[in-house]
Amino acid sequence: MVDLIGYIGLTINLLSMTMKDILWLRWLSIVANFIYICYGVMLGAMPFIIGCSIAVCIHIYHLSIMYSVKKKKSIIWK
Repeated sequence: MVDLIGYIGLTINLLSMTMKDILWLRWLSIVANFIYICYGVMLGAMPFIIGCSIAVCIHIYHLSIMYSVKKKKSIIWK
């Protein structure tokens, strides 16, 4: 069962890499990293937990920038 969770995370991560839209890539990567964090907790693997937590923070940071820029552009064009 634990391995299955790891494979699900891997599949979603690989799927995210096929995305042409950066928003989809980041959102799928966040989902994959949360699954990897759960996987790391089940294995007791701190490198997994730490690395994936950092990746989630990076993706959220970049998404927040992307959404704020998009919001500013929509205000300018109105």
